[in-house]
Amino acid sequence: MVVSKELLEILACPKCKGDVYINKSKNGLICDKCELIYEIKDDIPIMLIEEAKSVKK
Repeated sequence: MVVSKELLEILACPKCKGDVYINKSKNGLICDKCELIYEIKDDIPIMLIEEAKSVKK
């Protein structure tokens, strides 16, 4: 598993403090409110706003 269930329960979007979830390809965490995706590199979520990418909807 890329990100443990316990870690996912405590992680929040650093911009809005909202919930994040793992995307389908399991390579990032998505915040629907901010429409951002935070990449997961070497099983570590990169939770930096300046590193986040926009989610195209």
